[in-house]
Amino acid sequence: MNRKISFLFFLPILIFACTGNDVKPPVAEKIPFEVTGGRIDNYYWIRLSDAQKTAAEPDEQTSKVIGYLNAENDYTKAVMKHTEPLQKKIFDELVGRIKQNDASVPYFDNGYFYYTRYAEGKEYPVYCRKKGSPDAPEEVMLDVNRLAEGKSYCSVTGLAVTPDNKILAYAADFVSRRRYTIYFLDLQSGTLLPDIIENTTGNAVWANDNRTLFYTMRDPQTLRAERVKKHRLATLASQDSEVYYEKDETFSVNIGRTKSRKYILINSDQTLSTEVRFIDASRPDSEPKVFEPRARNHEYSIDHLNGTFFIRTNADNAENFKLMKTSEKQTGKENWTDFIPHRDDVLLEDFELFNDFVALDERYNGLGRINIVRMSDLSSHSIDFGEETYTCGLSINIDPSSEIVRYNYSSLTTPNSVFDYNVNTREKKLLKQDEIQGGFSSSAYESKRLWARAGDSTMVPISLVYRKGFVRNGRAPLLLYAYGSYGSSTDPSFRSNIVSLLDRGFVYAIAHVRGGSEMGRQWYENGKLLKKKNTFTDFIDCALFLINEKYTSPDRLFAQGGSAGGLLMGAIVNMRPDLFKGVIAAVPFVDVVTTMLDTSIPLTTFEWDEWGDPRQKEYYDYMLSYSPYDQVKRQKYPNMIVTTGFWDSQVQYWEPVKWVAKLRDMKKDNNLLVLDINMSAGHGGASGRFERNRVTALQYAFILDLAGIKE
Repeated sequence: MNRKISFLFFLPILIFACTGNDVKPPVAEKIPFEVTGGRIDNYYWIRLSDAQKTAAEPDEQTSKVIGYLNAENDYTKAVMKHTEPLQKKIFDELVGRIKQNDASVPYFDNGYFYYTRYAEGKEYPVYCRKKGSPDAPEEVMLDVNRLAEGKSYCSVTGLAVTPDNKILAYAADFVSRRRYTIYFLDLQSGTLLPDIIENTTGNAVWANDNRTLFYTMRDPQTLRAERVKKHRLATLASQDSEVYYEKDETFSVNIGRTKSRKYILINSDQTLSTEVRFIDASRPDSEPKVFEPRARNHEYSIDHLNGTFFIRTNADNAENFKLMKTSEKQTGKENWTDFIPHRDDVLLEDFELFNDFVALDERYNGLGRINIVRMSDLSSHSIDFGEETYTCGLSINIDPSSEIVRYNYSSLTTPNSVFDYNVNTREKKLLKQDEIQGGFSSSAYESKRLWARAGDSTMVPISLVYRKGFVRNGRAPLLLYAYGSYGSSTDPSFRSNIVSLLDRGFVYAIAHVRGGSEMGRQWYENGKLLKKKNTFTDFIDCALFLINEKYTSPDRLFAQGGSAGGLLMGAIVNMRPDLFKGVIAAVPFVDVVTTMLDTSIPLTTFEWDEWGDPRQKEYYDYMLSYSPYDQVKRQKYPNMIVTTGFWDSQVQYWEPVKWVAKLRDMKKDNNLLVLDINMSAGHGGASGRFERNRVTALQYAFILDLAGIKE
């Protein structure tokens, strides 16, 4: 599975290996294939199954597809060859800003200080701990660099130490398909135990007996997290018993532990509904109990401390969520009482329990905030950050008896910072701020928050940053980024990579379009299902606003989005191609209707409440009206660079590949259209901290070259 794919292929195209404008793009063969609704997909043949991708000997179709993908990569390399010095310079800058020898702020847990460090020249983290004191001798638990030796991809997740501190469970994926294998390491001897569990999500939790591990498994085809099982050390994984199976294919499962460490939680989640089960961590063989039965349009999450369950819930029309509580003996909703009531103007995103107070992750007026609420009298105060636009969030807080809240903070000009905040004295202590190498100084840059009026008069926030000295005359190149799906907010956090653009005169902007949750839950509801087009029109209106306010101009404006944000890119180039000089579409979800009709594809079934179920005509017609692949027109398109990963499990590689093939056939211009396919990676690209910057360097060189910036 880790081997590089290298066959002799039949090529369905001709490549003229010349230089400059003489290089001809690949031309994909058209093989008409009828998909649902009588639509004809000429490029359906580009789709390969996992079995074809992993077969020892390629069949004819596999050879043909891989040949075409290689041809696309060859074409990209040829037309971008003149930018290779610029790519190298940018890559060196990106890597040069990374502090080579670095470590996270240690946190104390069950007698040990845990932290992660990086060594000079190494791609992957080293997981460490020290017993009792930050000054104690270091114990290396796991060096991921050693695991990654000889492998083109390596991802490690789900580290979990037994309560007696002796065994480490960790999960590794060497393919980038997000199918993790769990291994067990004896931390005293440093040897691997013979126990191995395959085809998991990597999500795992120990029971209190130090022998029983609860974990979640994937459906091997759809990759849905569907089962919770438990493993006893020194037994075969094939003998593991099933704790819970989620029968509803629109739900997926995950597991966790409560703050009190008394209960193991099994969460069944779907876009609109939740159901939680709990098990006494000291009685791992007991049956899980349902906390509150699932109900349509009821989402909730729970935690437990000092004999009380706290519930974040949208029950009783609490659209922005509220915090309720109940005793551990009466968990049904009829027993819940309000702790923090619903507020129309504040979105409750998360909470952290302490003995004397609760820390709330909230969102107000488009920005995050941390609110401290006393358990005794519900008095509250928020932490003051003092910047116009920023990002904040709760960090790792293990000890419920503490009066200290640890949180993360950054902004478009302030590198990520870790603070300890004393809720009694209200004093902040900076523990660490990321050191950005290469001469970076926050004082050289300025960030702002603007508001653009959408077509329906909704005010859409924009965060932007530029190097001081910027003149607002419409001549500056500007990169406008957005995501806008799943209720995921795009916070204005620090991005060291964009310094390479800012220092070359670019403005960087984030459009906080509907589909995220920046302005509360309604912001999300108004950018999904039959209101999805608001995401696209908001982005276009933000672009027009920035042009009208002379931050840039259409021949200097660039757009960027990835995954569902890549769908956004596909939609806006169909709708308003004239507004953009160039577009970066990363792992773009562009074949919306066909994918959402195919229940064999990962993510499909439990996303019908996000995009709509196209088996229903109303949703089919609406999705078809914006699906980028279906809506490609015979018109001019901006310059575009599209990236994907051959092993992508979230947006299958064939979506962007088919889209590019169709664009090549339909577009009426000579603008650049290039496709970069990482043949050994998935949705997140390369796995190393340095290597992943190569695709960023390629993307930046693409837009810098178009902006006339050659070095």
